[in-house]
Amino acid sequence: MENIEKTLIVGVELPSEDIEDSLDELKELVKAAGGEVLASVVQKRERIDSKYYIGKGKVDEIKDISDKMDVDLIVFNNELSPAQLRNLEDVINKKIIDRTTLILDIFSKRAISKEGKLQVELAQLKYFMPRLTGMRDYLSREGGGIGTRGPGEQKLETDRRHIQKKINNIELKLEQIERERELKRKKRTSSNIPVVALVGYTNSGKSTILNQIIRKHSSTDKKVYSEDMLFATLDTAHRKAKLANGMEVIFVDTVGFVSKLPTKLVEAFKSTLEEIKYADLLIHVIDSSNKNIDLQVKTTLDIIKELGANQIPMINVLNKIDKTSKTELVFNMNNLDDRIFISALDDNDIDNLLERIQEKLTSIKK
Repeated sequence: MENIEKTLIVGVELPSEDIEDSLDELKELVKAAGGEVLASVVQKRERIDSKYYIGKGKVDEIKDISDKMDVDLIVFNNELSPAQLRNLEDVINKKIIDRTTLILDIFSKRAISKEGKLQVELAQLKYFMPRLTGMRDYLSREGGGIGTRGPGEQKLETDRRHIQKKINNIELKLEQIERERELKRKKRTSSNIPVVALVGYTNSGKSTILNQIIRKHSSTDKKVYSEDMLFATLDTAHRKAKLANGMEVIFVDTVGFVSKLPTKLVEAFKSTLEEIKYADLLIHVIDSSNKNIDLQVKTTLDIIKELGANQIPMINVLNKIDKTSKTELVFNMNNLDDRIFISALDDNDIDNLLERIQEKLTSIKK
């Protein structure tokens, strides 16, 4: 059984920034990685400290708290530079990781397919290479734990040249997989079957919706993995279904997004994420019951724009309405033009969603 690591989380609140939602999410990320948050420390600052990320006085305070609480791990809410990581470890003498390392660690746990594992390992190697000096102490400790899965478990004498060689090999393998995906994509395009991509924040209910569609309207019974957890699946799934008017549609389930998604991870998953660009219609699935709905919607829309897919027609699906109500939604939906409220567990709601998809695709094809 995996040990639950006692964790302290740390954040810096800059002017005109509300850190509360981001820290709440960090707690969920720690939980997803197998840790337990015992306490959090927030410092308000005008700017980030180049040496320690936080002020030196706060570093000493964190050392005191972590020693008294006997924490195993300290997680910073933003990306730390290699120098900041080393300086913090020198003073605090505890295992320290940042939000990026934490997310990479969760992806390492969740990766199942060959491609998914390669993509995560590539992101980890590229991120860890300049940080090996700072990580050297805690990587060599017994147990490893959060932030050390994947390539972090390799022997410490692995030098940069060896890592670079491994990065090159992984990139070659991923290029081959991308060529194969491109061939499949061309076949789908030539078949003139419309592609509908489900996009959204992690754990918003995309896979559950797709499974409901498969159950009712597909000749296949091959469900996609669905679980109530962050990043339940990293693999892009394609399933064919038939709408009420007989139109065949290919539904694509994509990896869930998260705020401050690590750049190296976006780079590594770029070919997978770019499946979105080739869709005829986007289904933006939103967890209407989540109190961080504003953050989640903004993050998803920003990533869609970053991928160059923001011109594709979109239906905004406010899911999990069974866990809340429209009147309880504290969210400005004015920028969500085409929207529908559903519970993925309600057959009638799924039928209503499919009817809306049919109407949208029909109008697009005209």
